[in-house]
Amino acid sequence: MSSVIIVLIILVVLVFIALIKTIQVIPQASAAIVERFGRYTRTLNAGLNIVVPFIDSIRNRIDLREQVVPFPPQPVITQDNLVVNIDTVIYYQVTDARAATYEVASYIQAIEQLTVTTLRNIIGGMDLERTLTSREEINAALRGVLDEATGKWGIRVNRVELKAIEPPTSIQDSMEKQMRADRDKRAAILTAEGIRQSAILTAEGEKQSAILRAEGEAKASALRAEGEAQAIRTVFESIHAGDPDQKLLSYQYLQMLPKIAEGDANKLWIVPSEIGDALKGLSGAFGNFSGGGPGFNTGQERRQEPPID
Repeated sequence: MSSVIIVLIILVVLVFIALIKTIQVIPQASAAIVERFGRYTRTLNAGLNIVVPFIDSIRNRIDLREQVVPFPPQPVITQDNLVVNIDTVIYYQVTDARAATYEVASYIQAIEQLTVTTLRNIIGGMDLERTLTSREEINAALRGVLDEATGKWGIRVNRVELKAIEPPTSIQDSMEKQMRADRDKRAAILTAEGIRQSAILTAEGEKQSAILRAEGEAKASALRAEGEAQAIRTVFESIHAGDPDQKLLSYQYLQMLPKIAEGDANKLWIVPSEIGDALKGLSGAFGNFSGGGPGFNTGQERRQEPPID
C-alpha cells in the first residue's frame, strides 16, 4: 500500500513538472527561442504559449525593448598623430530574435568591437580640431556602418552618441590658453568698439544739439527783428498819422537826450545835426513866447471877456 502511494506521489510530481514545462508565459516586449532536440522550431511571442514537455526546450529569452549600452573609453589616433579617448553610447533594439540568437555568438561584444574599429577608421581621417567639432558627422558615419553590419544579426542601431572626446593633457592646456587668449582678444575688441560707438553717439548728440541751438537762435533773432520792424512800422505809422510839426519833433529830441547820456560808460556821445535845427526851432518858439512877437498870443488876448450887459 505504501508503494502505491509513493508511485502516485511521483506521478503527481511528474504531471506537475510537465504542466510547468508545457505552459510558457512570455512577458510583453520579449521573445523566446524554442528548440526541439537541439534544432530551432519556433519563436514564442508575448502571452501564454504551449510547448511539448521534455521535447521542446527554451533556448534563449530576448528582450525586444530598446537597449542602452555604454562602452568604456577607447584610445583612437587622429590624422595628426594625437591620441584621444572616446566614450560611446549605443542605442539598439533586437528586431529578429532568431537572427540575434543564431547569427552571432554575442551581439553585445560584436557591436562593441565593431564600434571601436569603425571609430578608429573615422577618426584616423580627421585631425584633432575637426574631431572635436564634428560630433554629428562622426555619429552619423558610425551609425551608418553599425546599422548596415548589425542588420543581418537581427539588430537595429537607433542612435550612436559620443559621450566625451578627451585629448591629451598637454593639448588640453594649449587649448585652454588659446581659448583664454581668444576671449581676452574678443573682450578688448568689444571694449574698443563700445568706446568708439560711445564717442560717435556723443559727437552726434553734440552736433544735433548745436544744430538745434543755432536754429533756435536764428528763429529767435528773426522773431526779434520782425518784432522790432513791426514796432518801428507802428511808430512810424503813428507819427505819420499824427502829422507832428517841427516844434514837437524838437521837444522829443530834448526828451531823448537824458536817456542817451545815461550810464557810466557813456562818456562820449554824438549829437546828430538835426538836433541843431530842432534847437533853433525851439529857441525861436521860446523867443516868441518871451518877447510877444508875431504868432504869440498872451493869456489876455486869448481869453475873451464876455460882454457886460
